[in-house]
Amino acid sequence: MKQSLATEVIRFREVREELGLTQQAFAEELSLKNSTADIERGKTKLSGTMVTDLLDKYRINPLWLYGKSNQKYLDMQVNTSPRVVTVDPENNDNIVLVNVRAAAGYPHNIGDVDWYEELPAFSIPLPEYRNATYRGFQVEGDSMLPSLHPGEWVIGKAVESLEMLDNNTIAVVVLQDSVLVKKVQKHEDHQQVSLISLNTEYPPVVIGSHEIQELWQVSSKISVEIDKNPEGSSLDQIQQSILELRNEINALKK
Repeated sequence: MKQSLATEVIRFREVREELGLTQQAFAEELSLKNSTADIERGKTKLSGTMVTDLLDKYRINPLWLYGKSNQKYLDMQVNTSPRVVTVDPENNDNIVLVNVRAAAGYPHNIGDVDWYEELPAFSIPLPEYRNATYRGFQVEGDSMLPSLHPGEWVIGKAVESLEMLDNNTIAVVVLQDSVLVKKVQKHEDHQQVSLISLNTEYPPVVIGSHEIQELWQVSSKISVEIDKNPEGSSLDQIQQSILELRNEINALKK
């Protein structure tokens, strides 16, 4: 008679499949040398370190894992506050500016005070920018058109956790290897979020909440160009949209 698998083994596999990870990829997430195949076959027991990692990275309740609770996730807020904050001589928070080039190294220097000191910083003497930490990020690419153009700057307010971020709002999301400006749509279980581009040519990207290192809710933008003929520009956009619509209709008729 074939021996049935233990509850923790079945639920361990359930977590992996829910995350959409292969056995090898899940092993890498948990810092294991080999794939999780032997664990899922019941040949290798779950170690205390693995259970802790499941809790820290994915909020998996250890009691649920061993069949002692029906609550799968624990309500643990991931800290997305800035790791480093710089101040001016009057001890007021600076608004550090992170251009496209600096953004490439931002995730890897997220806690390096010396690295931040090399970036330009300024302050805005307006009440809207008091009693909070703000940071400026330069927009790269065209994924946020028409609202944000390449080369423009967004000013983001630091957010302590994903739960405190307004849903469906534009934010700067700092991941392990990139800095993205996207509209953030939170999923019901808060385990995942969708990063949505305003430019519909780019599909949404779904990531795990645990992947977020910092969050900055965009409150304003700085543009270096002024549209001298906004009415004409809007008319051009409408005409272009009509032309594209006609082309799509003609393509459907063929």
